[in-house]
Amino acid sequence: MPELPQAEWTRRPELARLVAALGADKVRWVGGAVRDTLLGAEVRDIDAATPIEPRAVVTLLEEAGIRTIPTGIDHGTVTAILDGGNVEITTLRKDVETDGRRATVAFATEWRDDAARRDFTINALYADPATLEVFDYFGGVADLEAHHVRFIGDARQRIREDYLRILRYYRFQARFGSELDAEAEDACAELASGLKGLSRERVGWELQNLLALPDPAATVARMRERGVLPVVLPEAGKHEVEALEQVIDAERTAGLQPDPIRRLAALIPAVPSLAETVAARLRLSRSQRDRLACAAARSPDDAQEPRALAYRSGVACAVDRLLLSGVDPAPLIGWEPPDLPLKGGEIVGRGVSAGPEVARILQAVERQWVAEGFPPRARVTELLDAELAARG
Repeated sequence: MPELPQAEWTRRPELARLVAALGADKVRWVGGAVRDTLLGAEVRDIDAATPIEPRAVVTLLEEAGIRTIPTGIDHGTVTAILDGGNVEITTLRKDVETDGRRATVAFATEWRDDAARRDFTINALYADPATLEVFDYFGGVADLEAHHVRFIGDARQRIREDYLRILRYYRFQARFGSELDAEAEDACAELASGLKGLSRERVGWELQNLLALPDPAATVARMRERGVLPVVLPEAGKHEVEALEQVIDAERTAGLQPDPIRRLAALIPAVPSLAETVAARLRLSRSQRDRLACAAARSPDDAQEPRALAYRSGVACAVDRLLLSGVDPAPLIGWEPPDLPLKGGEIVGRGVSAGPEVARILQAVERQWVAEGFPPRARVTELLDAELAARG
């Protein structure tokens, strides 16, 4: 068996305490941390597996002075609170019954049983915390080396256990894959309608995870060709998929990080009401909904005064609209909209009665101030003088 390369996280003292509390022969690192370490990639989250049942895990850890949270204790998962980053510890499981949305599981004692219920071979890799020996039950190491994303066992069976695995397949394909897996592709296309039965939050979250990858354009195009994308995002036609590719190139040219909401905006027509509908369907947060609708309101006029646009709509939305329109957002990078150096009290002090007229004057001065490119205070005073004179 191969060994896990030495990595900073494998030498964390608090992880050694956790292993000692559970027993060196009763815990293994599993999943993404093992996979990404083998790839030499950054490890963000650490998961562990154990044959010890969850309530006993809590007892053992608390006796060792390690605080826990019963994250999903009924399903076997406990979170250990550690200084260097929390660790999720899940009792070995095997599926008893599945309905495509959730599984009924039973705790298991065999590592292979636990590996067999995972989705892809590259996610079913375990490592001994003491020796760093890697346990690979389904050829995941070879698949990693070949950049091959492959379901464990029969792809259709794995998908029927949880239809979200269709979207997860494409996300992992975009991140780790090179050549497409024909069996997986056919299974995803055949069973795509099962995505309709999933919670909207799960679908929205998985779409965002996919779109947050460095360059998911080819994968998204493939999802459309195979009939998967229309099930979860029917608004994304050929033109919109091409727009996604263009905005990814524009982000790269501008030196900006991938942004899933901006990329989602590329995948739907530029119609604010439609953006609101998509945001509601995918259960996006209020701020994400607002940003998606703002991006959908883009127009050719945006390029004329980008800082005026940013002042009115916010820098994030303005950058989105420029990139989506193929316009260089350089004037907005690092720029913060200034505050209008004028308050209503000053207008009242000039003899205007408090009320709607003050607001109208303030707005008129602000419009001119923005149109002139945010001049300094002295010019604002001149603008106020001119506005008051014009109003008698």
